[in-house]
This record gives sequence, C-alpha cells and structure tokens, in this order.
Amino acid sequence: MEDIRIGIIGHGFMGHEHEAMLSRMEGIKLIGFSDIDPKQLKDVKDGLKRYSSNEELINDPDVQVVLIAANNNQHHDLAIQAAKAGKDIICEKPAALSVQEFDDMVKAANEYGVKFTVHHQRRFDPDFQTIKEIYDKNLLGDVYSIKSSLYGFNGNMHDWHVYISEGGGMLYDWGVHLIDQMLWMMPGIKIKTVFADLRNVINFEVDDYFKILMKFDNGVMAEIELGTYFLTDKMHEKWFERHWIMSGNKGTSYIDGFEPQGKIVRTTRLLENVKGTRTMTAAGPTRSFGPPPEGVIITEPLPEVNTCHRDFFENYKRAYYGQEEFLVKIPEVRRVLALMEAVRKSAQTGKSIEFE
Repeated sequence: MEDIRIGIIGHGFMGHEHEAMLSRMEGIKLIGFSDIDPKQLKDVKDGLKRYSSNEELINDPDVQVVLIAANNNQHHDLAIQAAKAGKDIICEKPAALSVQEFDDMVKAANEYGVKFTVHHQRRFDPDFQTIKEIYDKNLLGDVYSIKSSLYGFNGNMHDWHVYISEGGGMLYDWGVHLIDQMLWMMPGIKIKTVFADLRNVINFEVDDYFKILMKFDNGVMAEIELGTYFLTDKMHEKWFERHWIMSGNKGTSYIDGFEPQGKIVRTTRLLENVKGTRTMTAAGPTRSFGPPPEGVIITEPLPEVNTCHRDFFENYKRAYYGQEEFLVKIPEVRRVLALMEAVRKSAQTGKSIEFE
C-alpha cells in the first residue's frame, strides 16, 4: 500500500504534536503545514512544505488527507473547503461548535465522497483504557456509579482558548474528550437525563469549571467534573490530577493519574447489622460508616493495558484502505456535540434535560 499523504492546517500545539508523531510513522507521509500566522511555520522541520495559505495546502495535488488542527472556530469552513477539493479529512476535536455546523461538514463530505473522521485520541489514554477494561470485563459486577474528574490549579487558559469567538473554554477543550470517553465506555446505552453546572470561576469570557451528571438507561449514574482552579498542597510537581472512581455491587475501583495508579477494592464479607452494636468515630456514633474490621477490605491490582495515542493513526491507516472501520465514527461525534449542547442548556436553565 502507498503511504497516505497528509497536509496539516495549523502549526500550533497540536500541529507540533502531529508533526512529531506522523513524521516517524510508517505508512504515512507528512507533506507540510499551513497556518494563518506565518510565524508559526518558522520551525517546521526541513523537508516539509510551508504553504503560504490554507487554500494552497488544500489544493496541492500531493496532499490526499487534510488534517485540520486550526482554532475551533475554523473547523467548519476548512472541512467544507477540503471536501469540495476532494480531500479526505481528519479534524481535531471539537469537530464543530454546534451540531448544525457538524451536520454541514458531514453533508459536504458525503456530497463530495471523501472520508471524514475526528481525532479523539484520548480514547487511547491508559487511564481510560484501564477503567474501560474493568467495565468491559464486568470486574465490579453491576456498575451503578462512574466518576471522571480532572483538576488543575493554574486557573487561566492559554492563547486563543480564552476567547468565545475562537471556540475557547474548557467544555470545548477537555470536556469533549471526557464526554467522549464516558459515552464510548458504554456504547449504545441511551442517556435518559443530563444535568450540568458550567461556570467562569476566574476567566472572564469562557468556562473553566463544569460538572455534568448523566443518568444512563442501564442504571449507571455518570459524573464528569473539571476545574482549572482546584487548590491543594498535595500536588507537588504535578500541575493537574486525573481521577476515576467506578463502583459496582462487587467492588469499587479507583484510578489516579494519566499513567494509572490505583486498585480494585472488595470486601470479604458484607458488614452485619448487629442489634445494639455501634462504633464511635470523630463524627459521632455510627453503624454503617465506622472503620472496617480487620480483613474485610482486600485489594487487587488494576488490569494492564497496552495503549498510546499513536493507535489512533494505526487504526486510521488500516481503515483508510478498507481493512477495518474507522474507530471514531460520525454518529458518535455528533452525539458528543449534542450532549454538549444539552450541558449548556441545563447550565443556563438550572434544569435537568431529557436527552434520549
């Protein structure tokens, strides 16, 4: 099979990340970059083209696939331009700023017969793959609660992410990843209701905190919480913390960090409700929430997974030539965007939103 020839629009943070990865991958030939800011192209690696405009890249016959890594508000127009030029498309997340914009992009891709997918590479995060493995293998029995959280202390966002007009804010930045992970954990399970809080804590224009509660049709209550201004003196040299907690009727699992550290926790027996027996704690007398007797709590190691972000493009190469399906499917992307709209509506109204 011939190398897939990719041109990238945008040489900011993600453009540089793609350059580092794709320039080393077999089966992919990186052609070059365009950027609306010419200064961004100064450090493009030797041997790659530096285009004078996005249009020049899109119309270059050497480019088969256009990878859109520009600011969020540019995705819609660039994807349609690429489709009209007959170029296959990989778009950074969020693919669009609304469901309507995304529908326009899909319509253009279908009309001009080009392949279209979205770079949801965080489906390959080790922490997520680990918790998904626990769920998929039913290691906790009937799961009733899943919490995904990401906390930082820096507060402010960077560059164009602080502007509404550019598609900034944490819901568009990290929220789309965290939502996609939760939905992909339980594919095909309908969401009954969504309730959300979305705030500007210390940023003037864009959201820097959100909490999202989703009630799934299988009885799972899922919670996603992100804040850029959560302060603790236990973070040491880390500037953020990633956490998962999943609970079922046969145990609980916790995972801390993107390089997952944690355990599966079980009980050797259920606590007995002995008449008249109670435990004194700092909070007062209790029967249910006192310290467990010795030997009741046991732990197991987390399952091991082998995954990395490169796997997205390994799948892309095979799917491009029809050997398998694209991992990130268009209806999945649309569903994430629709849920994000429900999150904003719930936050604005203060009410729970019926979703599916």
